[in-house]
Amino acid sequence: MAGNFWKSSHYGQWIISEERVLEGHERDSKSLSVDDVKKLHIFFANFIQALGETNKLRQQVIATATVYFKRFYILNSFKSIDPFLMSPTCIFLASKVEECGPIPIQRLITVCSSLIKSKFSFAMTNDFLYRPQHVLECEFYLLEMMDCCLIVHQPYRPLTSYAESLGPEVLNTAWHIVNDTLRCDVILTHPPYLIALSALHMSSVIHNNENAMKWFSELSISIEKITQVSQQIIQLYELWRGFDEKKEIPGILIRMPRPRMSHSGSLSGSRCSTPSSMR
Repeated sequence: MAGNFWKSSHYGQWIISEERVLEGHERDSKSLSVDDVKKLHIFFANFIQALGETNKLRQQVIATATVYFKRFYILNSFKSIDPFLMSPTCIFLASKVEECGPIPIQRLITVCSSLIKSKFSFAMTNDFLYRPQHVLECEFYLLEMMDCCLIVHQPYRPLTSYAESLGPEVLNTAWHIVNDTLRCDVILTHPPYLIALSALHMSSVIHNNENAMKWFSELSISIEKITQVSQQIIQLYELWRGFDEKKEIPGILIRMPRPRMSHSGSLSGSRCSTPSSMR
């Protein structure tokens, strides 16, 4: 039932209340503020985006990888697994789930190492030390944590369907807004169709599209629900606008709890939580 959102594990297990999301953001509160955690999610979404684009992956794969990342750290401390390892692992798994063909794992490691040196050296001054066996072990923990619920319903399909009568200008801006939402929590707390409608509504306002606004007035869906999601997206933009990534991330990463590597080279973070901990 992967094609039906309402019968999917995404809806059944992975639409999380905003209260649970806040609990997840406060999990590392001894060393990180809620805004610190939100900025880490912005940073690592940017990192996953760059990693996916460098590997020439479709946006659907990048979006799924980002959702996997967010799901993991909403239930687990950053101390459980290093997010610099979790990021390529999410890309590796998403590339298989979205049927674009798995990325050769050694190439993924090489690209990740090169990307850190060229674009993200402000965040990691040391070499990328993880190897294929670390990605495979991390993938096992990720699969266990998600209870093998791997299908993610993204807003892109309803977005293009709704936008057929609204014009390419509205669709183009809305598409970029949907991409930006991967840096906040709406994909965890709301169904994808509602995110798509919120992006289209924001785009229609930006372009002062009167036909689009008339279209929205005729919808059977409550405009209050749409604007509720829009408000969360606006809050993302407000935080993002004042976020100087290169200046702030090094300090946040220093405070972020990190796992230790065992003498055998395996991951030695705390045991990962599963979706049952949300119930």
